[in-house]
Amino acid sequence: MKCALFHPAVLVHWAQKNACPGGKTTMKKTFFLLCALLLVLGTLLPIAGYRLTLAVFGPAQGASSAPLPGTATSETAPDSAAVPPSDQDSESFLLADQSAGAVVSVPRRDYLIGAVAAEMPISWPDEALKAQAIAAHSYALYCRDHTAEPASGWLSVDPVRRQGYLTDAVLRSYWGTAYEENYARLSALVDSVLTDVLYYGSAPAGASYFAISNGMTEASENVWGTALPYLVAVDSSTDLNADNYLYTVQFTTEQMQQALGGLGLLPDLAAPASWFGEAALTPSGYVASLPVCGQSVTGPALRKALGLRSACFTVQYQEGSFLLTTKGYGHGVGLSQWGAKALAEQGQSAEEILAHYFPGTELRR
Repeated sequence: MKCALFHPAVLVHWAQKNACPGGKTTMKKTFFLLCALLLVLGTLLPIAGYRLTLAVFGPAQGASSAPLPGTATSETAPDSAAVPPSDQDSESFLLADQSAGAVVSVPRRDYLIGAVAAEMPISWPDEALKAQAIAAHSYALYCRDHTAEPASGWLSVDPVRRQGYLTDAVLRSYWGTAYEENYARLSALVDSVLTDVLYYGSAPAGASYFAISNGMTEASENVWGTALPYLVAVDSSTDLNADNYLYTVQFTTEQMQQALGGLGLLPDLAAPASWFGEAALTPSGYVASLPVCGQSVTGPALRKALGLRSACFTVQYQEGSFLLTTKGYGHGVGLSQWGAKALAEQGQSAEEILAHYFPGTELRR
């Protein structure tokens, strides 16, 4: 709809009415000035109208939308929708920071440096650190593709407690005077594998990792209930030489009673020696299940309830206390970090290490 105020006939009438008496020259000048004004307004009004419409109704379908919470504004690739999300890398990773209570967007390179620093000592061999960087990269993309709400964070991390990922500020505090040297070395290693992703088929692999196995890694279905063809049991016997491979923790009867109560179990206080039966083991030697107070409890569930280092454990009762001895550290599925260290010291490359722990996967650059 055109605005009547700027109709040419109205403008001419206004110019005649306001011209000086007998001043035809002045009236012509005024008319030309008004025509110029009309031309400018005719150009600006559609733009103003578009901006007003955009502000009220939002962008049209197919236009770039606002970034997710915590992300920086960026241009979207013109044909990104035509590529399956599982076949794309990401320049930024969304992390659920548990200490901050917020979702943060972290550049890929910064995340990989912080993830490797959180998972392995900087003194470990180059190829082990590179294998860890690739595994962390692949696992983050797998989580992105499989989480129900990616905007809520692909992974949970806690830099303050040095879990999962370390910020630059935490790294400076952690490394102290060695920060510059350590950062230069680790960032160079990360840069050398920055675009390397482990794939199974057409999608990034869920390349999970942990500290120490019991000598064999565990199949994923025995821990998480889902079988993945590349998360199977493989030899990791070099882990037997890892620091704190064997670890014993002691519980008083009262402490054990409280822990088991959290599982809904009611121990017989008169016979604590009978609380635990004989465990059934998985093919890799981890506890599949065991009788506890007359009920069957899975090894992973009991490990979580008791805060044990591993689901490969034995229970012994003596003199009013329970002694639980574990082998290894972590859930046991995927890459053993101490195993990666040992293989790197034997001369194996990051690619060879990953192929060993994730059979059937392919490293793509």
